[in-house]
Amino acid sequence: MTVSGVGLRSERGPVLVAIMLSTGLVALDSTIIATAVPSVVRDLGGFSQFPWLFSVYLLTQAVTVPLYGKFADSLGRKPVLFFGIGVFLLGSVLCGAAWSMPALIIARAVQGIGAGAVQPISMTVVGDLYSVEERARVQGYVASVWGIASVLGPTLGGLFAEYLSWRLIFFVNLPLGAIAVWMLARHFAESVEHRSHRVDFAGAATLTGGFSLIILGLLEGGVAWPWLSAQTLVIFVLGVALLVAFVFVERRAREPVLPLWVLRHRVLLGGSIVALVVGALLIGLSSFLPTYVQGVLGTGPVVAGFALAALTVGWPLAASLAGRIYLRIGFRDTALIGSVFVIAGAVLTATRLREDSSVWTAAGAAFVLGLGLGLCTSPTLVAAQSVVGWSQRGVVTGTNMFSRSLGSAVGAAVFGAVANATLASRFAHPPAAVAGELPQNVDATSLVLGGQPERPDVAEYIRSSLQAATHHVFLGLIVLSVVGVGALLLMPRRAEPISADPAP
Repeated sequence: MTVSGVGLRSERGPVLVAIMLSTGLVALDSTIIATAVPSVVRDLGGFSQFPWLFSVYLLTQAVTVPLYGKFADSLGRKPVLFFGIGVFLLGSVLCGAAWSMPALIIARAVQGIGAGAVQPISMTVVGDLYSVEERARVQGYVASVWGIASVLGPTLGGLFAEYLSWRLIFFVNLPLGAIAVWMLARHFAESVEHRSHRVDFAGAATLTGGFSLIILGLLEGGVAWPWLSAQTLVIFVLGVALLVAFVFVERRAREPVLPLWVLRHRVLLGGSIVALVVGALLIGLSSFLPTYVQGVLGTGPVVAGFALAALTVGWPLAASLAGRIYLRIGFRDTALIGSVFVIAGAVLTATRLREDSSVWTAAGAAFVLGLGLGLCTSPTLVAAQSVVGWSQRGVVTGTNMFSRSLGSAVGAAVFGAVANATLASRFAHPPAAVAGELPQNVDATSLVLGGQPERPDVAEYIRSSLQAATHHVFLGLIVLSVVGVGALLLMPRRAEPISADPAP
């Protein structure tokens, strides 16, 4: 079927509130569990498995995003959004009832499948309901949800885990989801014209399998098995083979799940690469800035959370202003201005965050980087949405969000490998005075969150090792920000509309 349009423009306010609630579900769940991990492990065991609580969520979210984008263009936004919220809430119930760590990991995968629909379809609905002039301001509102979640999430997670039960972290999603569904059902209307359609199951399977294997190899390589091992080689070879097969499948598919024409246009390709870079930048900063603030500067989790919150203050502030700027100078030039702030923020993290720096310096660097991301993401996404018609907007938005989720998943693996390699090298060649006092296995989380050794020289060496590890990650942020500039230069200065039927 094709969807002919969205009605009831007068109902945009309630629909926007429902979208922000839906986005809040995903945003809260990506941050709220972090401070509850010790309680979860104490209840369920499986300390070595707990990183999968994050990685499996990112993985299933990333690989399902383009599927939902295609379904939204074929079936309509509303049923796909309802399905995503429903699966997310089902996963929340399963998480809250989990009896073991493997069961909780599977439930998190179910949550990720639902989250893969909520974020991109929400942004697609924003593109449907609001004009180009209004879109950046509205996306600033949606971005502010992530800012609020980044502050409230860790705090609520810690409070639930310490005073109530970590299981309430997941059950609290149920009333929020119910309110969002009720408001969407009551206020969001779209007219749908039915016709026969064909689901690209082969494309979905090869895309999901290929990226699943590659991200699995990146996440577990050097952890569960050595990088230079048969397991690593087999996983990457199979992953690449499936992605090559995916390209051939999509060329022959009647209704491809991820049409290759999306990657043939400079506006769409450049926007997707920018989204990939943004996802990796976000996961790098949000994962390792709190590690630096707690482990190197010696503060508590709350202070570390507020340092990171500076990023999410700058982002929506810049996103809300981006609309006024790109209407005057264009999408690409606005994003290029943002890239200057991104590079400046990355350079500040790499050069100014030392062992004797202050929390305010860390927060300032995060704020500058947030300003840049706000000026980059909104114009590139709006540019991509503005060059296609209604029937292609879902798949274009889905591709953009897929790129961002994939960037986060791959970035988490790569930056984790960089940090662990740095720590492993430092612990393998320590000064003779502390050699016998260092842990046998590298575990950055326990070093940051656990108690420090009694000997001051050992504590100082661990602290300097963490500073070196985070410094190498911050250097990676500079490299990524430069790649982002190259992606922006791929885009033309003026975003010309693409043919109504861009497929060959």
